Amino acid sequence: MIIPFVDLKTQYQNLKPEIDKAIEDVISKTMFIGGTYPEDFEKAYAEKYGVKHCISVGNGTDAIYIALKALNIGLGDEVITTSVSWIATSEAISQTGAKVVFVDIEQDSLLIDVSFIEKKITNKTKAILPVHLYGQPAKIDKIKELCDKHNLYLVEDCAQAHFAEFKRQRVGTFGDIGTFSFYPGKNLGAYGDAGGVITNNDELAKFMRMFSRHGSLVKHQHEIEGINSRMDAIQAAILSVKLPHILDWNKQRFDNACLYNKHLKDIKEISLPKIMADVSHIFHLYVIKTDRRDKLQKFLDEKGIQNGVHYPTGLPFLKAYDYLGHKEEDFPNAFNEPKKILSLPMSPELTEEQIIYVSNAIKEFFEK
Repeated sequence: MIIPFVDLKTQYQNLKPEIDKAIEDVISKTMFIGGTYPEDFEKAYAEKYGVKHCISVGNGTDAIYIALKALNIGLGDEVITTSVSWIATSEAISQTGAKVVFVDIEQDSLLIDVSFIEKKITNKTKAILPVHLYGQPAKIDKIKELCDKHNLYLVEDCAQAHFAEFKRQRVGTFGDIGTFSFYPGKNLGAYGDAGGVITNNDELAKFMRMFSRHGSLVKHQHEIEGINSRMDAIQAAILSVKLPHILDWNKQRFDNACLYNKHLKDIKEISLPKIMADVSHIFHLYVIKTDRRDKLQKFLDEKGIQNGVHYPTGLPFLKAYDYLGHKEEDFPNAFNEPKKILSLPMSPELTEEQIIYVSNAIKEFFEK
């Protein structure tokens, strides 16, 4: 049996008539960039999310970069972020000219450790950029308190946390701007690169729309220099088909995580995902930890069970950040925990039979 890591094929088959029609409509109208499709998606996403503005952009990395540019963050500034995430988070900060300031993670949740943030704030700090990792919100209320106390901007990286909630408030709405990725494997995924930003601030929304479209809101009238970061019409049409299903899909992911927990809870050699208080975890990824990660991963590969490591190296220890001169003791959890983590198959389409198959394989490995 082959167990896909994310079952996009089954998801497509379930939505095939609607997806095919949406793509055909775009092609028949030959309006591939701009037009009604991105506009309609933006309106629908903002309405469903409960915010005033959604601006569609080219990808999740651009979303962070555009958000930071809207806040006038650049050379000489510092932005505080987590030490475990995909490089897009820190990369976008560096692209503005600002300095990335990493904070260690909590050992159990793998989220940014709020207790270390205030020590990293200097007179150059301009913003805090937490990541709601794996679909679980960071302690965003405490982070917001720090931002308010020190007069800092708050940008939330929600690439893995579409519609996740902290104390019944959706992530991305606590700060100035929320950023999203619609990469195919995300909880709400396109069929190519796509991203978005949300805000309730009219001026920020205007700037982000203008900046992402060559500094123009009206064709040939360029008020500033911008960049080219637009969601194409096919991606917008596909996302519009998927959007009505996202809350049900998130619930199914949570239910699947509960099934994993039920079948894996008695294996002493692994740690199951820690769900923090006051959150709705949407399980973009289901991540276990074990000291025998590499051997378990090889065993699962041999069983046809697709898996992944998110992420094998903490950001401060990537070669890209050698220039910052970080040492293991600076971020002990970000150094050690990535050696143990393993992402198991997770999607709304995952069946109970498949979860049992994966769980039995893991039990077999640890019984050897």
